[in-house]
Amino acid sequence: MILVDMVVSCQSILPNSSDILRTCKPTSADQITNNKIPVIDMLDPQAKFLITKACQELGFFKVLNHGVPIETMTKLESDAVKFFNLPVCEKDKVGPANPFGYGNKRIGSNGDVGWVEYLLFAINSGLVSEKSTNIPANSQFFWSAINEYVTAVRNLACVVLEKIADGLTIEPKNVLSKLLRDEKSDSCFRLNHYPPCTELEALSSGGRNFIGFGEHTDPQIISIIRSNNTTGLQISLRDGAWISVPPDQYSFFIIVGDSLQVMTNGRFRSVKHRVLANNIKSRLSMIYFGGPPLSENIAPLSSLMDEGEESLYKEFTWHEYKKSAYRTRLGADRLGLFEKKNTPYGQI
Repeated sequence: MILVDMVVSCQSILPNSSDILRTCKPTSADQITNNKIPVIDMLDPQAKFLITKACQELGFFKVLNHGVPIETMTKLESDAVKFFNLPVCEKDKVGPANPFGYGNKRIGSNGDVGWVEYLLFAINSGLVSEKSTNIPANSQFFWSAINEYVTAVRNLACVVLEKIADGLTIEPKNVLSKLLRDEKSDSCFRLNHYPPCTELEALSSGGRNFIGFGEHTDPQIISIIRSNNTTGLQISLRDGAWISVPPDQYSFFIIVGDSLQVMTNGRFRSVKHRVLANNIKSRLSMIYFGGPPLSENIAPLSSLMDEGEESLYKEFTWHEYKKSAYRTRLGADRLGLFEKKNTPYGQI
């Protein structure tokens, strides 16, 4: 069963708002966003090759015909909005605990802040346990919507990973997806709510933007994100330029995580991404983070390695990497600590 703990951190960050105010100059890349982000139809016979290419080139892509019912997405969004619209005193009752649960502006325990409030849940055996916490206001329906959504999106993640295995021609087909289906899979689910930041607008000037969630890569294998129809999500290209991701409330975006980068020995790249807050509309996003069991050794897949190819990374378990990752700031080069230096296969 899933264990859910709750964190409460509600202090205002306005007196020290420099951490969430950033100068983000427009780039020409923003004008060609739609051409940069691959859009893949999951029913396309070539999907496995298109997905593999997108993971190699960008580490990010959008999927259509994903099989998740629209009603499943909209029901959870509606319930999540109801929760985040509760008075702060009601939301505070959900916690406290660490690291899972309700958070407000503070992200983790290393000093990162953002214009965001969130609910973070651990997932065990594929479901969220409604006995683990006390969500106010029709909690029975909220838990039902969360579990229905998580089940559907985990299935989507597994289908994507199996297409990746097919596209890379590695066996067995479930070499990656079995890690998410394992009853000990260390996955989690996050609901992020970015309120309109009208208070910060008064503090801003000349092209400055409000950081909803700071730049970072995801440490897990794969992330599946869906949001309402509000902009904010951006990804970083290899040249360092940031491009905006047009929202699509009926589709999902797939993010390659650090663990998948290691398991493909650098063939795939985990993508750095961030969220800029909106000064008019609120943004709600739902993210499933697919992780392996804590004891799983994260290493390049032997069936993928060429003859004579050496691993670009030191040996480590998911527990070791997760522990290291969550001790660092969001924007830190987490994988850098685990890279082998001066390997014959070049820099990654």
